[in-house]
Order: sequence, then C-alpha cells, then structure tokens
Amino acid sequence: MTGVAAPSPTPHIPRVIVTRFAPSPTGRLHLGHAYSAILAHDRARQINGRFLLRIEDIDGTRSRPEHVATTLADLAWLGLAWDGEIVHQSHRLPAYAAALDQLRDLNLLYRCYCTRADIAAASLSAPHGAEPIYPGTCLRLTDQNSDRPHCWRIDMAAAVARAGPLNWRDHATTITADPLAAGDVVLARKDAPASYHLAVTVDDAWQGVTDVVRGNDLFAATHVHRLLQALLGLPTPKYHHHRLLTAPDGTRLAKRTGAPTLAALREAGVDGRALADDLRAGRLPNRGEAS
Repeated sequence: MTGVAAPSPTPHIPRVIVTRFAPSPTGRLHLGHAYSAILAHDRARQINGRFLLRIEDIDGTRSRPEHVATTLADLAWLGLAWDGEIVHQSHRLPAYAAALDQLRDLNLLYRCYCTRADIAAASLSAPHGAEPIYPGTCLRLTDQNSDRPHCWRIDMAAAVARAGPLNWRDHATTITADPLAAGDVVLARKDAPASYHLAVTVDDAWQGVTDVVRGNDLFAATHVHRLLQALLGLPTPKYHHHRLLTAPDGTRLAKRTGAPTLAALREAGVDGRALADDLRAGRLPNRGEAS
C-alpha cells in the first residue's frame, strides 16, 4: 500500500508591521516628538515594515503650512524616511463625516451646546489641573434640534453597554478598556469637523496601521479609541505607549514647557543623526535622561 505524504507545514509568514508618526502642525517639533518618531520608525524598520507620516491638520484655526515644511525638514535631519504619500487629515473630512453618521444611526451621539465655562462651572470636583469630565448636561435636554453652535458628544454609557467588555494589547500586556472614565467625550467640535479621538481612530484603520507607538500622555485616550474601533467595526492595532522625555529637573519636554525645538537645534548646527542615536540610548542634550 502506497503511503500518502504528510502535508508540508504551513510556513510562518511574519506580520507586516505598519507604524506611523502623526504630528499636528500647530507648532515646531521638539525632542519629545523626535523620540516618538524615532521609536515608531525603528519598530517598522527592524523587520522591513512600513513607517507612515500623517499630518493631523483638521484644526484650521491653529494649523500652519510652515510647520508642515519644518516637520519634513526635521525628520530628514534626524535620518528618518517615511513610506508612501503623506496623508493630511484635512483631506479626509468625508471619512470622518461617515463615521459620525454611523454612530448617529446607532443613537449614540448628541448635540452639546455648553461652553468651556459652563463645563468648568459644573465640574468643580475635578482635580486641580485635570481636564473636567463633562457632566452630561445636554444629554438630558429634550430639544436636540437647535442649530445654534454645538459639538457632538458620545453617550458613553450607552456606547459601552452596546460594545460590551473590551481590551487591547500594550507591550504584550492585556489592558482592560475603561472608556467610561473619560465621560461623554467630543467627537466633532464646534470649530472642527472631527475630534482627535475620532480622526485618529478612523485614519489608523484606513492606513492599515498595525502598531501605534506614542507617548504615555495618550494612554488614557486609548480607552476611548478602543471603544470607537468596536462601534465602527474597525481593527485594533497593537499599542506601544512609551515613556516621556523629561529634563534633568523632571520637567516634561513639551511645547508648553519651553522644550528646545528641533528646528532650533538644527539651525544651531547640531548633528541630527547623532542626536537621534542619543535619543535611542536615552540621552538628551546637556546630559538629560529619558524617564
């Protein structure tokens, strides 16, 4: 009797890694931006993946084209090259409108007419310095048809009840999502067609991003993004939230704390590729350390 050869084992096909760097052109990049871009770039390049560049410019009142040009020059100076065409969120507005329509069809959105002062006054229990949690004032309005200026918020309790339990993978650890802690976040602003939460979730899925590399300051936002992925039927990437860069005195390196811009360092004659290598090793100019 002739034997039948066993089928050959299916070869292991490595996952194609797609990462992205997505700055907002509302100012010049600083060392913290550089660190995040380098980590995202290197994660993709280590296994022949793709590193994408997205310009998050839907804030028409603050975004500036000159900051886009500076961003491109800064990345080239650091020795970072991206793959494919640059995506501008300002060209993606129909996709965000479609996502909002999908959520409205699920009866998960409501108009909010409150001002920042209204919210602050109704959220006196918020910790000092923390963003106040929206108290749901307009959710209780019986008339939701006024066309006066408004944003669109998600009814978080209804959305969580619809989606059920959720989690995501972060540095190979399973994180249980808790979007309720964010309150009824804004998904379309009064002055912009989409919020950060909505636009980044839609675009990461559309661009096929498999691994999101970003700072720990955005960890809390991921709870909301995981919920939106579930509601919109979008895939969930792996997340890699990284430590933030701080000065020797512990001050976070950010625009509002006066961190040196990459453009200023570049114009001062600093070697960008050497700086990138220093950041990879956790070293900052003036002997600062990553923390």
